[in-house]
Amino acid sequence: VQLQASGGGLVQAGGSLRLSCAATGRDLSGSGMAWFRQAPGKEREFVSAIRSGGIRTFYADSVKGRFTISRDNAKNSVYLQMNSLKPEDTAVYTCAVGSPSWDGSYYYSSAYRYWGQGTLVTVSS
Repeated sequence: VQLQASGGGLVQAGGSLRLSCAATGRDLSGSGMAWFRQAPGKEREFVSAIRSGGIRTFYADSVKGRFTISRDNAKNSVYLQMNSLKPEDTAVYTCAVGSPSWDGSYYYSSAYRYWGQGTLVTVSS
């Protein structure tokens, strides 16, 4: 499985970006998909995840109400709409695919088997 993330860039605070992650090599419609991010000098952290059915979603408290995750199983893709961006959202965003066994595990990187290469999001103040 290969995951290709795109959509990152430089944006001013308060702006929006939409990240995309397309998967190839396997049908991932039955898998959970997620976004994680890693800021310079910090550990990777969970951002958002979505169940295979596309209905149940999970968000980090820091992005609730600003970010929206979605997926298109026909395109084997997951998206992250990011609104009201803040400088502290600056990070490399990486998509991941896996089979979390219960709702609580969606928040942990260990639940995901496949990882993309990341796309850089820079939010200027």
